[in-house]
Amino acid sequence: MQPRSSVSADAQTTHPDCVFCQLDSIATYVLKETANFRIVADHAPLVEGHLLIIPKRHYSCYGAVPAELDDELLSLKQEVRLFFEQYYAPPVYWEHGVFRQTVFHAHLHCFPFGDIGYVPDPKQRWQIVRSQADIRDWYNKHGYYFYMEDSNQALLFAPNMDDYMYIIRDVLGAGVAARNKQIAPPRSSQQRQHEGKPLIEALTAKWQQFQQNDTTEKER
Repeated sequence: MQPRSSVSADAQTTHPDCVFCQLDSIATYVLKETANFRIVADHAPLVEGHLLIIPKRHYSCYGAVPAELDDELLSLKQEVRLFFEQYYAPPVYWEHGVFRQTVFHAHLHCFPFGDIGYVPDPKQRWQIVRSQADIRDWYNKHGYYFYMEDSNQALLFAPNMDDYMYIIRDVLGAGVAARNKQIAPPRSSQQRQHEGKPLIEALTAKWQQFQQNDTTEKER
């Protein structure tokens, strides 16, 4: 089993050196806040519409997020789904689950990739996820994982580098190429941050319109 932080410890701590714990670091990109989460535009987007769902407290991954936050998380995922379906394409959700993370604070990537047509390889070690409890159970028993969900299925994978790179390159990479309508070489985070400003501006404008439409509907 790989080392990991315990759920109880994660639930009680914040980290002063964690960029996601410091609101000042991400305030420009925050689109929505709830009691325990933020929806944030990725500062270095792979495509227009690239969002993150981030818990306010410092949990190492979603396998460490407690069950009492499940309903709130699922509500936000549904809101992102409705937004994407209205302005882009149905979402693909992706989480590193500590494995190959660059920011060690739970964050769920949301990409408007639509149907990616992924069929799990029987040779890979994976399992179907039916609820957040399945992710917590895996994390408590095995440690690291990575996770992908589209409109058809939610899958959790054991942390095998070959499988991980296949998903990154041939599944998510294909989604990026299809969304951007071109196959481009991988870009660094710095390149994506520099080139992503107009993408974030367009996303923000669409999100504000989406929220305004939702408010209007509720007032009727």
